[in-house]
Amino acid sequence: MLDPVLLQTFLAIAQTRSFTRAAERLGLRQSTVSQHIRKLEDEAGRRLFVRDTHSVTMTADGEAMIEFARSIVAANERAERYFAGSEVRGRLRFGASEDFVTSLLPEVLREFVRTHPLVEFELTVGLSAELNEKLARGELDLVCGKRRPGEDRGRVVWRDRLAWVSGDQPRLDPSSPVPLILYSQPSITHDIVLAALERCGRPWRIVCKSGSLSGLRAAALAELGITVFPGDMIPAGLVELPSGHGLPDLGTIEIVLLGPGRTLSGAAAELADAILASGIRS
Repeated sequence: MLDPVLLQTFLAIAQTRSFTRAAERLGLRQSTVSQHIRKLEDEAGRRLFVRDTHSVTMTADGEAMIEFARSIVAANERAERYFAGSEVRGRLRFGASEDFVTSLLPEVLREFVRTHPLVEFELTVGLSAELNEKLARGELDLVCGKRRPGEDRGRVVWRDRLAWVSGDQPRLDPSSPVPLILYSQPSITHDIVLAALERCGRPWRIVCKSGSLSGLRAAALAELGITVFPGDMIPAGLVELPSGHGLPDLGTIEIVLLGPGRTLSGAAAELADAILASGIRS
């Protein structure tokens, strides 16, 4: 039997790719974290991490362990809640940005709904700016979406660079306005793109606006213009533009978890912890 305590430490390292950050998250000494991994590797009879002074890399067996660890830790937590009489219940109104919920969240949400049968779960999918407005109006309990550069609210789930994307490899005339396919306002990505083009003095024109990811993808596949997505969330059929088109660097975007206040409770806290513990970032 694999010890759930050791597996929780393993998942923290798999998510952060750092023994130091895992120790900080778990409130343990780094030496204790190292002991946990040595003991887990002894129990499994396999090496799970390759570690040097600069990086932590997972082995193939470490990658395979992630799914087992998640299942065992989740089952252990369910048993603890059941016998403690503290099974989470109530209504949870969760909002998630479309690109994130269609690419990285389904597995986490499926497991959450399965393991929390007493929670009345409602999912709202939309643009991050719209979801943040709904949260401010009290219409949502938890949001997983993008935050604007410079903001510090929320718990970071994912950081990713923004990439210029198209359906093919277009030849952009540097003397002509950049043909843009963008989300309709309010949109955080929309604002970032226009601000970057304005700063570099590059003219632009919006050839298509859509409130959905599928709309942006369809317009890009039709080669109406170019659009922008996080680098790890580029939809199927689209490709990142190589450098050399004179387009500005768009920097990084952060996916965060936001609640109505500084602290979360109940089902919202449970889902937030599940997302952070899932290893999505890794």
